[in-house]
Amino acid sequence: MESLIKFVQDEFVTKKEFPKFSSGDTITVYYEIREGEKTRTQFFKGVVIQRRGTGATETFTIRKMSGTVGVERIFPINLPALQKIEVNKRGKVRRSRIYYFRELTGKKARIKEVRG
Repeated sequence: MESLIKFVQDEFVTKKEFPKFSSGDTITVYYEIREGEKTRTQFFKGVVIQRRGTGATETFTIRKMSGTVGVERIFPINLPALQKIEVNKRGKVRRSRIYYFRELTGKKARIKEVRG
């Protein structure tokens, strides 16, 4: 049964090409918003907290600070409204899911940048 699901996903689900990114990276996601008849592009810039799932069901969570309030957003990789993803900074973290990042504030909330 799993091989049948995998076959259908490989054949019929269109895969978009996005740059490689992982937890700790700061990325900007550009996505399309439809308001009635009009469409506009909006972006969401923040730190990747996690990537989960595989294939067509893969998602990633981004967290940004809006003033003093933390805002998180979950994006499916195969979302048709996703236009592009830019990797702004590569971060070095020891875990693949950095939930502890939610409680950190100020200088403790910094992530070491990987050059290169």
